Amino acid sequence: MNKLSMKKLRQFVNKLKYDSNGLIPVIAQDYKDGMVLMVAFMNRESLLMTLRTGFMCYYSRSRKKLWKKGETSGNVQQARQIMVDCDSDCLLFKIKQIGKAACHTGYRSCFYRKLNPVTSKFSIAGKRVFNPDTVYKK
Repeated sequence: MNKLSMKKLRQFVNKLKYDSNGLIPVIAQDYKDGMVLMVAFMNRESLLMTLRTGFMCYYSRSRKKLWKKGETSGNVQQARQIMVDCDSDCLLFKIKQIGKAACHTGYRSCFYRKLNPVTSKFSIAGKRVFNPDTVYKK
């Protein structure tokens, strides 16, 4: 990602449309193979941090705080490209996943379950690449 001045970064961040909680949805997509790895939320602060550092920082709605992706697991995400949708209310980051997985459950992608439309049941469509109990010391 190109280095821009703080003034330019703030101008970009302030042009976006946030929800009533000050959040914007973010899709994290692998820049090489196009796999959608996860969907999360950012606020202005986490977006600025991401743009300044080049590493993905999100806003946790459940914990009500910023979290740098991989701060516990070591599976960080490096921002490669940012795209904005037509309404300026959703972001797509093409990222480099550094580490085995994006999902806290141990799968490469958070989208590892596939729905069978006949049975209305889910099956696992991915392979677990790490044990979350070990990584998060549960």
